[in-house]
Amino acid sequence: MPPTPSPSRSKDRRQRRRPRSRPVGGNVSSPHTDTDTDTDTHTHPSLVGSRGMEEGARARELDVAVRVVQMACSLCQRVQSGLVGRNREQIKVKEDDSPVTVADWGVQAVVSLLLSECFGGENVSILAEEDAHTLSRKDATTLLESVISTVNECLSEAPKYGLKCPLKHLGAQEILDAINSCNSSGGSKGRFWVLDPVDGTLGFVRGDQYAVALALIEDGEVILGVLGCPNYPMKKEWLNYHQRYYRLMTTMSPPSGSWHKGCVMYACKGSGEAWMQPLVHDFGEYDQQSSARMIRVSSISDPAFATFCEPVEKANSSHSFTAGLAHNVGLRKQPLRVHSMVKYAAIARGDAEIFMKFARAGYKEKIWDHAAGLVIIQEAGGVVTDAGGHPLDFSKGIYLEGLSRGIIACSGPLLHEKIINAVDASWDSSNL
Repeated sequence: MPPTPSPSRSKDRRQRRRPRSRPVGGNVSSPHTDTDTDTDTHTHPSLVGSRGMEEGARARELDVAVRVVQMACSLCQRVQSGLVGRNREQIKVKEDDSPVTVADWGVQAVVSLLLSECFGGENVSILAEEDAHTLSRKDATTLLESVISTVNECLSEAPKYGLKCPLKHLGAQEILDAINSCNSSGGSKGRFWVLDPVDGTLGFVRGDQYAVALALIEDGEVILGVLGCPNYPMKKEWLNYHQRYYRLMTTMSPPSGSWHKGCVMYACKGSGEAWMQPLVHDFGEYDQQSSARMIRVSSISDPAFATFCEPVEKANSSHSFTAGLAHNVGLRKQPLRVHSMVKYAAIARGDAEIFMKFARAGYKEKIWDHAAGLVIIQEAGGVVTDAGGHPLDFSKGIYLEGLSRGIIACSGPLLHEKIINAVDASWDSSNL
């Protein structure tokens, strides 16, 4: 059951559209704090109510998840800064021809270790994208050493995020075990975390957009989600500048303010609120008191003024069908082609209105590519379904089984209905 909204929000729904500065959750400076203790005064407002212990536990889970993703983003930024244009030996290709890097393995190890530390290893089940098979090979010694160094450097910074770091340097086997422990198969019963350590690795290795995506699923329902977007600036106007350009200008003449900062977005199911905060890595210290602000989807409902997103890669998405559909429904703007779940982030905070993805025959969508983004858009006021108008089903394991045609995410029900109707009218001629 979703948390009961607090009375202060239900009195005036208009207040939900006004950005507010709020913390993400309870104080977890000691990750061993029991979940049945009193919720402190800094608990996120969307998680306060009459459900007592259940809501206190949910608040703490969201709080820890945000801190962990903040740390993961810091790790990714360090790896990406040294990866673009060099250190190509840190990039490997998986069986499906997609790239995997030191950051993918490093983030998965860090998230696994921190969640287990905070909630107890026996209580944490994680379904994640990577495994340690490649790192375990005899010819991968240098690659493994890079992962070990990256993980330990990241964990040493845990105190500035209000988390505890290990008492000793972690060795190869401990890190390999942490990666391989993310072996949940998901399903319709119980609770498990879903992690995509670097969503959009192709964008990551090119120095472009990518995301760290973490969600918690309970009995087949996504109950909270966190998206870390290290190259997605807090201010919308800077989206018009190429990522490499403003990173170069930042290096040449470091700016004041936070125009160039990446961000973390998060939401809890049933709260009716989604939030965004800047990356801690750029600040140097986690500030849960004043850095967060509420985000809402765009109010645009006329397709002629709407911006739509689609994947960059043509391998698993039909750009031609999307282009025809956009024309038929009256979309006039050029598509925003973005790597990773940053597309979900763009809709959640009102930078775009529509995300459409229609997979080519034989491609199956994985739950880690959508879980976190779905709950954030929904709580920000948007709509996410398959292209038949049905809810996405996260209860069938690794894949979104039973998906009808594709995935549609919109800023509101009016646009969503127009897109669904256009799909119905065009599908027979799609050859998908």
